[in-house]
Amino acid sequence: MNLTPSKPLSIFLSLLPFVLVFFLYGSLSNARLAENPNDKLLPSFSQIGSAIDRLAFNEDKRTGKYILWADTQASVLRIAVGVSISAALGLTIGLFTGLIPLARANLSPIITIISLIPPMAILPILFISFGLGELAKVMLIIVGTAPVIIRDIQMRVLQLPSEQLIKALTLGASTWLVALRVVLPQILPSLLSSMRFSLGAAWLFLIAAEAIAAQEGLGYRIFLVRRYMSMDVIFPYVIWITTLAFLMDFSLKRLSQVCFPWYHSNENGK
Repeated sequence: MNLTPSKPLSIFLSLLPFVLVFFLYGSLSNARLAENPNDKLLPSFSQIGSAIDRLAFNEDKRTGKYILWADTQASVLRIAVGVSISAALGLTIGLFTGLIPLARANLSPIITIISLIPPMAILPILFISFGLGELAKVMLIIVGTAPVIIRDIQMRVLQLPSEQLIKALTLGASTWLVALRVVLPQILPSLLSSMRFSLGAAWLFLIAAEAIAAQEGLGYRIFLVRRYMSMDVIFPYVIWITTLAFLMDFSLKRLSQVCFPWYHSNENGK
């Protein structure tokens, strides 16, 4: 418990599981292909490389697009719009309900109920209500992530020291000014944290929506090729989705560290 690894050792230990998985996959793939060269379950690294080259660096003859990048653009745009709208709703409603007791009494029960509804269960309702276009996919992300962000922001507001609010009111600040000058600056880092935690669910909802009704997108492509057992396409797409999710999470973390260094210094101090 008292042993802290050095920086080089920490990097080595972080990379070790990936290296082991890499060699384990290579061994299993070689063994299966040796028995059956046409096996599709565990394609070789060369087969995966060929699939990546075909999808990312060669134009599709039918559409004239680079398929991987077209799918990436479609999916990233959908998830960016959905999570951004959820964050805006979470900040606005969460701040409002956390600061105003009457609003909390009125809205908290319905927000709690909505947050407990499995978003996948209402996916057919969304497609019926909003059609099969982009709006239904974005709405699924919003329905799945906004209530959780709202509840988290509301809780963060309620956790603020009441002395701060009382002092501001005593000095003549209005409720609106207290919200903008006292509460908002302190909960913005929490908003970015909530967005980070919602990314996993947002990707899940997006891929599910794309699998059912889409013409392009990372989830759409995975479910399109699964009928042909094209694991040489599915594996790179899964890894690429994971990479994109990591980059989004890392970007939000760095944004928080740059914009709110005081928040992270307090965390480190604890």
